[in-house]
Amino acid sequence: MIKMYGIPTCGSVRKAKKYFNEKGIEFEFVDFKKTPVSCEKIDEWLKQVTIDKLFNNRGTKYRTLKLKELNLDDEGKREWLCKENLLIKRPVIEYDGKIIVAFDEEEYDKIFKS
Repeated sequence: MIKMYGIPTCGSVRKAKKYFNEKGIEFEFVDFKKTPVSCEKIDEWLKQVTIDKLFNNRGTKYRTLKLKELNLDDEGKREWLCKENLLIKRPVIEYDGKIIVAFDEEEYDKIFKS
């Protein structure tokens, strides 16, 4: 089963949902705002992807919190991800023991080809 993490208002999440729905692929959606992701889950993801792949330094939350001024190192980024899930690049997809971060239709086609 595919598990998608994100927020419903995110454009990339909407694209991923549309992709799966159009392909008839079932998935479970976890809304960060309703069900925050734990530090343990973030650490699990970081075993497969780099902190820079997971940490969204282009989003509204990053700018609002003025995190650029803090010059965060990897540990600092990890701590912020644990405190503020909206800093996680979206969507995060768990599938077949793997993690896929962000929406990329070509990559999805390779992974989820029917």
